[in-house]
Amino acid sequence: MKVLVIFGTRPEAVKMCPLVLELRSRENIDCQVCLTGQHRDMVRPVLECFKIKEDYDLDIMKQNQTLTSITSDILQKLEGLLEKERPDIVLVHGDTTTSFVVALASFYQKIPVGHVEAGLRTYNKYSPFPEEMNRTLTGKIASLHFAPTEQNRLNLLKEGIDENVFVTGNTVIDSFKTTVIEKYNFRNNYLRKVDFENKKVIVLTAHRRENIGKNLENICEAVKQLVNNNEDVVVIYPVHPNPLVKQTVYAKLGNCKRILLINPIDVLDMHNLIAKSYMVMTDSGGLQEEAPALGKPVLVLRTETERPEATTAGTAKLAGVEVNNIVKSAEVLLHNDMEYKKMAKAINPYGDGNASKYITDYILKWGKSRC
Repeated sequence: MKVLVIFGTRPEAVKMCPLVLELRSRENIDCQVCLTGQHRDMVRPVLECFKIKEDYDLDIMKQNQTLTSITSDILQKLEGLLEKERPDIVLVHGDTTTSFVVALASFYQKIPVGHVEAGLRTYNKYSPFPEEMNRTLTGKIASLHFAPTEQNRLNLLKEGIDENVFVTGNTVIDSFKTTVIEKYNFRNNYLRKVDFENKKVIVLTAHRRENIGKNLENICEAVKQLVNNNEDVVVIYPVHPNPLVKQTVYAKLGNCKRILLINPIDVLDMHNLIAKSYMVMTDSGGLQEEAPALGKPVLVLRTETERPEATTAGTAKLAGVEVNNIVKSAEVLLHNDMEYKKMAKAINPYGDGNASKYITDYILKWGKSRC
């Protein structure tokens, strides 16, 4: 059975690499990997971490790329590859522009699509943008839907998608078997100097399109207040390379003591940083899944989330994008030991770390049913 796995961004790579390893471990599967190049420099270290070599690279990344250019470049470059390889199934992940466009290109070739991390919804097509529509449209195209949670399955059912939907857990939990190391030495020189024993280290990420501008300014102001109010707090912020993000962040936080602004770090450093941290503040989707699995509370710097399982389970809390609300939510976790432990010890809702095995088994079963 020929399986073509296609991804283009770092979050996709982190979540698809464990699945690639599982697929390649099966004798009756020929698994090939294609990169689109949407995040070229940020994907390469992830592949190296998992010791995976791609078979194809569309290499679409260019300066000042737009959603339109990403879409048209992938469609044009992928057409010939799909015609040449004719895989039995193409696997895409989540909600990126790569995922939707690859699904569309596969549909044009009448090649079945498997959607990993299917069924996440906010039901607001502009938040997150363009991710909400990317995953919704991918779901309309896909033939197999690998939902991380039961709630994700129910979301698909509400949309009339009730065939070949499998609840598997999230593959990011699988990745920890490779990335999280007990006695880990950071590659990043700045992280080696952080006092994790005596400081409450907060990992911060903020870069979503809908937060760029006033919301990001608010997030920065809230973080500055937290550090000024709490001498034992250190904030580590790997800043996204988007120029609009960097411009705001460095203007607001560039000269603040105990706020460490660093370049994006590789997956090994990131996962082990979360494991050693006190808590996480983020507008990212993936960190809402990763941090709870490592026993770290998450404050979500958004007004809604497509991962309500985390808030329902108590591992994450919506803090919004207003300064006072963010500060209050963080102060509770910094000073109320009972509330902190309640979040830190809540049961992670994203599976048992065997999602890749379940997905592979389902693909093989589906393939046999088509013979």
